[in-house]
Amino acid sequence: MANLFGRNWTREELLSYVGDIQQIGGVRRFALSEGRQAGVEIAQFRTGTGFNFDVVLSRALDISMAEYRGQPLAWRSSTGDVGPWYYEPEGQGWLRSFSGGLLATCGLRNIGPACVDEGEALGQHGRIGNLPAEHIWVDGAWDGDEYVMWAQGKIRETTVFGENLLLTRRISTRLGENRVWIDDVVENEGANPSPFMLLYHINLGFPVVADGAELLKPPGDVVPRDADAEEGKELFANFHAPQAGYREKVYWHYPEADAYGYVTAAVVNRRHNNGQGLGVYIRYKKEQLPYLVEWKMMGERTYVVGLEPANALVEGRAKERERGTLQFLAPGEAKRFRVEIGVLPDLEAIEDLARKLR
Repeated sequence: MANLFGRNWTREELLSYVGDIQQIGGVRRFALSEGRQAGVEIAQFRTGTGFNFDVVLSRALDISMAEYRGQPLAWRSSTGDVGPWYYEPEGQGWLRSFSGGLLATCGLRNIGPACVDEGEALGQHGRIGNLPAEHIWVDGAWDGDEYVMWAQGKIRETTVFGENLLLTRRISTRLGENRVWIDDVVENEGANPSPFMLLYHINLGFPVVADGAELLKPPGDVVPRDADAEEGKELFANFHAPQAGYREKVYWHYPEADAYGYVTAAVVNRRHNNGQGLGVYIRYKKEQLPYLVEWKMMGERTYVVGLEPANALVEGRAKERERGTLQFLAPGEAKRFRVEIGVLPDLEAIEDLARKLR
């Protein structure tokens, strides 16, 4: 049943009050109309609880805007929602269309900085997040007393004489929920084994990230990426107000999974709204995504914390191959992934998660 307005509702009870479920929540499609975002197609989700988010159909079904009761959850960059036709694949050109958002998918053949691997030039964070989806299905339907909403489609990364990787993605939520599920299948439809790198770039921003906010995570090793992260590494879980000239810090986390094999981590702000609290958590299977990357960027106007589950470290494919840890997909092989992102709406929910992680 849908939990809305302080009680649980059956389908018949809820529909007796409305002529169209869109009065309460639902999903609908529209297109943006100006500047570099003109023509970008969006699926807008509303769950009825105040949890709303946009799925960018034109770009890998990633999630851009996200909010809870008018409070922003995701960091948004200065680029805005850029159409995939403006993508610059060379070097760090990825940054020119990196809009941030609740989810930016990186891969499928490189994550991390641009590099050259076995003679192949690879741009920063790969191509997949700048490819439009095909065979798109956006809809909602009742499943008993649950109203389910989804956007699904296929994103293909391929070239003649080279890779042919297919990402089949479904983004879904339910009426009355404060969470969203990303269900992915990546399959090698090519004739040869292909390198495979995948990272879920989940970008949290103000007011979830603010002075006094912190990272909650399970026990496990934390490794600074470089000298910048080494400085002040004991404060990896603590966030402060924006700072001019801040240099990003990146940490590799190796968190312990729970009894069911899941890792849960969150960024929480207990001080938000005079102590009412607000946070965002992620949950995923460690077997599928063994690494958790923390991107701590406390700069003015680029003020963001990234929680990024991945199947590799974020140093580029050449280094991953050099370490002997580069993953491959054999011809016909497919791998499944599920990531849950949800809202911690108040201090009670934050403390409940903190107790479980302890």
